[in-house]
Amino acid sequence: PKLGWALRNLHCFPVNINTADYGMILRIPGVGVGSAKKIVQARKFGKLGWDQLRKIGIMVNRAKYFVVCEERENRNLLGLSSDVIREQILTTANSKFINHYSPQLSLFG
Repeated sequence: PKLGWALRNLHCFPVNINTADYGMILRIPGVGVGSAKKIVQARKFGKLGWDQLRKIGIMVNRAKYFVVCEERENRNLLGLSSDVIREQILTTANSKFINHYSPQLSLFG
């Protein structure tokens, strides 16, 4: 559900993980409640980068399309369409939905 919302609302992204409020961090695919709390606490001590986010436990393979950090920004991933992002996430992730994803139903089977 979170990924679906994010793909329908790409105008809200990318989110700067170092300045976003807690509510917006919760909307990022790959970031759970516990990780969002850890992010808010950890950034009190300094800017967060991808290495820190991995240690916190976010799913970087999903979040990288919706987050920017102060270090290595994913400029090549920004501006992608929702269909491209969805396909890249589902083909590179160990998702339970990979086998069931089909962009269009087949009528001739």
